[in-house]
Amino acid sequence: MNGSLALVGSGEYLPAMASFEKSLIDDGIKNGKRSIYIQIPTAAGKESVDRLEYWKQLGKTQADRLGVTSIFLPIFTRDDAFKQENIDAIKDCALIYLSGGDPHYLAETLMGTLLWDAMQENWGTGGSLAGCSAGAMVLSSHIPNFRLLKKAPTAGLNLLPEIRVIPHFNKFFKWIPESAAKVLLHVPDDSILIGVDELTAIVKRSGDSHWVVVGEAKVHVLKGMPDQQLSDGEIITFSAQ
Repeated sequence: MNGSLALVGSGEYLPAMASFEKSLIDDGIKNGKRSIYIQIPTAAGKESVDRLEYWKQLGKTQADRLGVTSIFLPIFTRDDAFKQENIDAIKDCALIYLSGGDPHYLAETLMGTLLWDAMQENWGTGGSLAGCSAGAMVLSSHIPNFRLLKKAPTAGLNLLPEIRVIPHFNKFFKWIPESAAKVLLHVPDDSILIGVDELTAIVKRSGDSHWVVVGEAKVHVLKGMPDQQLSDGEIITFSAQ
């Protein structure tokens, strides 16, 4: 049985998302996984040492707040994603969290690696898997280029091939009209495009077929289904799945 799967607009490791992250850990524990919170900082792998240390400490503070063990895996290159010690570290953990940064670098680094295989296996046997911002975008089949909108999308990890995610949605559309995004992001007609606001997530709990919105803002369905806005606690089933 697959574990819980979460797509987060922003806010990994922040106090506002603590109860949600704890719920994902609890979901994994219920499925027999260890009380371990894995941080995968790969999307930020090209950032400075100081910035990477910031993410490491932010995640540790959140784990301490939740009373669980955190492991910050230093997976910054493809070589790191083949190291056995990194693969062993995620075995039977309750939650693996792909945090933010550059989604294209994240996909290039993890695609076709032993680590990504192990992550999928852990999720497929009941561990929770979450992606925030870049980490949410990368789970689709293709990743749009927000900074170079005329450039074609690049390949994603393809866990949710029919769903495209725009994170930070309530900030993103301050500079691009919603109608233009559907065209500029090169979203195929048979795909579902969703926008996830900051400090907000959409989650499919282990054993469920539907998704639930969690957080202080909204999830926006923009293409592939009737346009709608969903708030905390509201349920949706994506017809393309």
